[in-house]
Amino acid sequence: MEEYSLNHLKELESEAIYVMREVAAQFENPALLFSGGKDSIVMAHLAKKAFWPARIPFPFVHIDTGHNFDETIEFRDNLIKELGVKLVVGSVQESIDEGRVVEEKGVNASRNKLQTVTLLDTIEKYKFDAALGGGRRDEEKARAKERFFSHRDDFGQWDPKNQRPELWHIYNGRKNVGEHFRVFPISNWTEMDVWQYIYQENIPLPSLYYTHERDVFNRDGVWLAYAPFMELKPSEKVEHMKVRCRTIGDITCTGVTLSQANSLEDIIQEIAATRVTERGGRADDKRSEAAMEDRKKEGYF
Repeated sequence: MEEYSLNHLKELESEAIYVMREVAAQFENPALLFSGGKDSIVMAHLAKKAFWPARIPFPFVHIDTGHNFDETIEFRDNLIKELGVKLVVGSVQESIDEGRVVEEKGVNASRNKLQTVTLLDTIEKYKFDAALGGGRRDEEKARAKERFFSHRDDFGQWDPKNQRPELWHIYNGRKNVGEHFRVFPISNWTEMDVWQYIYQENIPLPSLYYTHERDVFNRDGVWLAYAPFMELKPSEKVEHMKVRCRTIGDITCTGVTLSQANSLEDIIQEIAATRVTERGGRADDKRSEAAMEDRKKEGYF
């Protein structure tokens, strides 16, 4: 890896660690949102570095849709045990059972949007005043509007027109009772930065990110992993193919990539050559032109 890249990654690492330490200093009860995807895994790695040799001083929060990949849950549990941190799990299934949300029906049904209510309920239940997330500005146009410290009102909602200035890396964590912040330490990272950092730091990942064989089907030009609870259209058929994930979420909306990448070096080369965006295979982003921004305003990640 070129010296420029190493220095660039070191600067990004230092910035993220600085933000995490600011959160620990400014807030009374922060938490780290952990999805089991590569960005949240990098966040966990950065948190370990930020507070070493002490333990990470906040719990990890996972919003479980009940439709996660088995590999994601297994990796999550192993990492939590290794780091020795507390895990808080918010269950979308419990939100459905309690009548807090209504499960979608039909071929396009997904629990991804339902996570918003479960997340806000979990933040309220545990009185978290800051939630660290792995969102990056290069992912999607709504996320490009975020500050490092992103204010949420007492309904957990985000106003993109009411963002606080962050001049000279000065972050304003002041809030009223009932409000909280979402904090994004890796805001300035790109997908390539993340992969190069994972390679440089030799960070373990779920096997989903590497080429493996899986039952998939094609919907509107996007390959999706198949699970028995998913309803197919008459024209769709399940095929067994070699694929990998670029981003991991609820099975129902996580696109997979036809790939032969079996190593980090292969993945980095593949990302460098692709012209498809990282979230180009996320079915939840295709529901409307402003799908992500609408969900974020409601309290989504």
